[in-house]
Amino acid sequence: MATHTWQLPDRTLSIGPRPLIMGIVNVTPDSFSDGGKWFDHERAVAHGLELIEQGADLLDIGGESTRPGATPVSVEEELGRVLPVVRTLAQSTRVPLSIDTSKAEVARQCLDAGAAIINDVTGLTGDPAMPAVAISRQAAVIVMHMQGTPQTMQLDPQYQDVVAEVHKFLEERLAALAVLGIGPERVALDVGIGFGKKLQHNLDLLAHLAQFQDLARPMCLGVSRKGFINRVLGQPGLVEQGNAGTLGVILHAVSHGAVQIARVHDVAALHAALTLYLTLAERGKRHAGTPDSPV
Repeated sequence: MATHTWQLPDRTLSIGPRPLIMGIVNVTPDSFSDGGKWFDHERAVAHGLELIEQGADLLDIGGESTRPGATPVSVEEELGRVLPVVRTLAQSTRVPLSIDTSKAEVARQCLDAGAAIINDVTGLTGDPAMPAVAISRQAAVIVMHMQGTPQTMQLDPQYQDVVAEVHKFLEERLAALAVLGIGPERVALDVGIGFGKKLQHNLDLLAHLAQFQDLARPMCLGVSRKGFINRVLGQPGLVEQGNAGTLGVILHAVSHGAVQIARVHDVAALHAALTLYLTLAERGKRHAGTPDSPV
């Protein structure tokens, strides 16, 4: 896997061959997977620190559910959920923090409190003030593709060629942000699995994810416990199956050099899976063509 770099306000991250693990901290009552579980500031902070102990390289903190049909929340409510968590975590760890928001004011206050990354499901198109916030704080950004909004995205998404269309969107966003003053070195990209995509669209994107490496930016993959996994497995609603399926999808992407940041709920499981996978992959490279000695 090619090595990528990603510029944050206070450091440059080098990525590869092992992808970074981004642990999810949902401070929401209604997220599709763990809504309400960490809907308390102290519990959310403790959960974030636990994810770091389990191997998270980054934390992604969100206060508004983006599940299909989710009800939007106000700036004030979202800030009330995430700002204390960001502030406390920033004082407790050097692990870079990402704020998962499409609201510029939420991003601004969280960046000022110690976050380093804006993870915006609208690709910095939902709030016209978002690019200026990213520029003024020298924030890194994750630009995601989504057809529609969380309220409408799964009604009837349509594509002629989902891989080509998502690629074109991300390429155009990179160029547009560069014109505004957000250089590509600060940008990671996300194809937006489950955001305005039917099952076949998700599978096509995952099967061809390596094609996005020509954009020369880190690719963030968010498939953790997504509904398409259990649909493929024929076991809807089982979190355990979603966790296992998540690992399968991510390892497939890693094997093709197609992912640099893996955003997950179950950090410990992914950390273990990556460690074993990469250990075996490295051994295979070292011993290619050389048979092992008999035991």
